[in-house]
Amino acid sequence: MTIKDIAKKVFLIEIFKGMALTLRMMFTHAVTRQYPEERREPFPGFRGLHALVRNPDGKARCVGCGLCAAICPSQCINIYTSESKDHKKVVDRYEIEVLRCVYCAFCVEACPFGAVVLTPHFEYSDYSRDALYMDKEKLLSNWDKFMTGKRAEEYFERFWRPKLEDFTTPENQPVFRGKEG
Repeated sequence: MTIKDIAKKVFLIEIFKGMALTLRMMFTHAVTRQYPEERREPFPGFRGLHALVRNPDGKARCVGCGLCAAICPSQCINIYTSESKDHKKVVDRYEIEVLRCVYCAFCVEACPFGAVVLTPHFEYSDYSRDALYMDKEKLLSNWDKFMTGKRAEEYFERFWRPKLEDFTTPENQPVFRGKEG
């Protein structure tokens, strides 16, 4: 033990430092938010409640390819499709069990059509499991409630890659041009 350590113990320097910190904190503003009264806007790109993207014609953008369900680690997405008279795939049911979801957003990244999104809405709860079982109509209404207009454009522009412009050939990329002559 050094003389400095002994002086700290005799003169109670550590205790006075602690008391000074306590006194300083007594006159500062509290950092705790009173949640229901003081709501905080979620950060852009927040992964909240699921939604199915609606095209401008009012129909769902999902074509039923099933990539979102295939990549989902918690297997909470179920898609039921059928074939129409003109041999196109029709999405009959699209369901997500929100209580099983881990909000990894792999479904959003896997979708080649940008048909699934995670909205910034996070305040949802209920006493029954059925209320949190999202079917196609609920997911489309989530899109209408939480992601219309500029918010949806910003969501797709800022947070989700790759895009079409990411698949161009770089300028310095060597290119095979075939045999000359």
